[in-house]
Amino acid sequence: MAQWTKKELLANPVKHVDIAAFDARPIIDAYRKMAYSSRTLANAADIYSMMLKDKECAVILTLAGSLISAGLKKAIITLLENNMVDAIVSTGANIVDQDFFEGLGFKHYIAPGSPEAPPVDDVTLRNLMIDRIYDTYINEDDLRDCDDTTKKIFDLFEPGAYSSREFIDAMGAYLVKHHARNESLVKTAHQKRVPIFCPAFSDCSAGFGIVLHQVERNEKGEGYVAFDSGKDFRELTDIKLACKDTGLLMLGGGVPKNFAQDIVVAAELLAERKGGKARGDIGMHKYAIQMTVADSRDGALSGSTLREACSWGKVDVVHEQMVFGELSALFPLLASDAFHRKAWKSRKAFKFADMFERGGGAPGFIEGKKRVGSRG
Repeated sequence: MAQWTKKELLANPVKHVDIAAFDARPIIDAYRKMAYSSRTLANAADIYSMMLKDKECAVILTLAGSLISAGLKKAIITLLENNMVDAIVSTGANIVDQDFFEGLGFKHYIAPGSPEAPPVDDVTLRNLMIDRIYDTYINEDDLRDCDDTTKKIFDLFEPGAYSSREFIDAMGAYLVKHHARNESLVKTAHQKRVPIFCPAFSDCSAGFGIVLHQVERNEKGEGYVAFDSGKDFRELTDIKLACKDTGLLMLGGGVPKNFAQDIVVAAELLAERKGGKARGDIGMHKYAIQMTVADSRDGALSGSTLREACSWGKVDVVHEQMVFGELSALFPLLASDAFHRKAWKSRKAFKFADMFERGGGAPGFIEGKKRVGSRG
């Protein structure tokens, strides 16, 4: 086996697909007259355009799996820039280890060979401080810097429990101030006032950052910050209460999928508590798309169908579509189709992040001796 240096292995950065640079409409139009996954993808593209035409409908994007490292960052940023997404629910890795990481100026790299026949074994990669995600590489030294940066941001907050949205908005403000030229969906979401929620926020670089922060504060006998996943759930439910019609664009499954679907039930519980409303008075998600490689055979959530979610009172079945396929290949086609059909042109941004600020949800963080708001 050939000897590789770390420099050689980290020589080819992943390039992010630009959905504005090509027009997928002719492909989607052709797929509409085909069968199998081509037709389901075309139907999903039609439903997404319907969401965007529905001016009263808020679009919630969910992200699971390693999507930013795979090259989808620019595609998602384009959706944010053009008011095609109003809230995001994600795994922590996509937001922190991958997007915020690249916002700091670091890269993901194309691994040589293929995962089935890698020229470098994983023990060697470990010794070189290189982490592998399928066929991409990450410099572990850079990830340690990312961990430390999240810790520095947590240090700026006053002691207390905060939603992941508050911390991620502060990360966006940090990138605006210190890395303004770097592309980042965290930074763009901060600027567009699109809230991002990571219900399992400890499961990423932010988790290492919070451990470092809390241990250091404990050693000094000082108060520290903590993640409040209940507040995440309450804030996302507030979006459903504020906006009757909602649509889901779900990339992958897992915790983000269920978290975004559950807000219908949570909103119903709150409505019942206040006014005695019956089940169904809070509208189910009016539109829903899920793209996934999981299926329903093992009973796991990631592959459960959207029609199954209807039995729970979460998703309506009038405009829903499961698309079984790999995201890095299919999502750019759907996103490019929606971008070029331009239903977003007449759409206004909901700016839900501002709603939380007006409601006093974000107490702000401290920079030096000056207290500043979550916009930085």
